[in-house]
Amino acid sequence: MNYHISSSQKNFHKAISPEQLEQVMEAITDGRYSWACVLILRFVGYNPLHFIPQRTYSRLMKDNSQL
Repeated sequence: MNYHISSSQKNFHKAISPEQLEQVMEAITDGRYSWACVLILRFVGYNPLHFIPQRTYSRLMKDNSQL
């Protein structure tokens, strides 16, 4: 079985800056796993609304905008 890794997958570690990675790690350390997922999706260029419901996204944005 051959597995082809696209160039975007090979350079995935470069897609997130150290500051962005720090934000994700802080969210995980604080137990805010859903927020960490939203951050990862945003930082790598995806729209989180394509993966989670609007209501959940809105709640996460409201809860985490105060931090």
